[in-house]
Amino acid sequence: MLQLNINNETSRLKTVVLGSAVHNGPTPKVEEAYDPKSLEHILAGTYPLEKDMVNEMEAFSTVLQKYNVTVFRPEMIENYNQIFSRDIGFVINDVFIKSNILPERERELEAIQYIIDQINPDKVVRPPEEAHIEGGDVMLWNEYIFIGTYKGSDYKDFITARTNKEGVQYIKDLFPNKIIKEFDLIKSKSEARDNALHLDCCFQPVGTNKGIIYKNGFRQEADYLFLVKLFGEKNLFHITREEMYNMNSNVFSIDTNVVVSERNFTRLNNWLRSNGFVVEEIPYAEIAKQEGLLRCSTLPLIRE
Repeated sequence: MLQLNINNETSRLKTVVLGSAVHNGPTPKVEEAYDPKSLEHILAGTYPLEKDMVNEMEAFSTVLQKYNVTVFRPEMIENYNQIFSRDIGFVINDVFIKSNILPERERELEAIQYIIDQINPDKVVRPPEEAHIEGGDVMLWNEYIFIGTYKGSDYKDFITARTNKEGVQYIKDLFPNKIIKEFDLIKSKSEARDNALHLDCCFQPVGTNKGIIYKNGFRQEADYLFLVKLFGEKNLFHITREEMYNMNSNVFSIDTNVVVSERNFTRLNNWLRSNGFVVEEIPYAEIAKQEGLLRCSTLPLIRE
């Protein structure tokens, strides 16, 4: 049995599900794009190739294994995108929550069922159908649960809006002892530079008291200021619009002092190192073209 334990984003990682790019399928058609960044690359003829994405994910897997992390991979589905395991489920404390994802992605959950079968069934839950929530919008920070959402009245018109108020309420009901803080995020169907697909596209904690943040990802300045107050201005690395577009806040922590980052994130990686972090740099720029990066590719099950 897997004894799940996730209370924050940065404690020593023991067990994780890493997505897979094997048999990823052909380049999607324009009408099949789920987000503006993928669409941009489909139209430009620069959509990532399977072999390049497989190589990037293997580099990630190698780093995880270097730190003795147990790495599960989804069962392979032919011609199907299984890279972003963060979307399909997430762990809070010792509970595995299955996401209500876009219906065409349901098979991704089936591909990790063999892992879910190793969890106490009393600790596996699924929100009711009307509650939308994806793992990229859920961030644990000890007594806090941060949740990205979209409160615009046009929620249903946005395929890029993935977590609704019913999803937030579900988590509040499930974890009454946690402080739930929701963040209203900027969404765009057409401009990837103005689309915070998930909370981890514009904010992520690192270490024990630091974070990476993109101020203009938040619809309400008060939400941004809440994080500035909680973490302290000097502890936050502010990224630019272009850095947000390149997914600089979507790194992944193996430990409080070890961060896996994309090798091209020069400014961020230098800041991390100057603050005492070990930065494991890997190539991940091809996968980034699908508006997801390192955190999106992982589903942590156990941290110390």
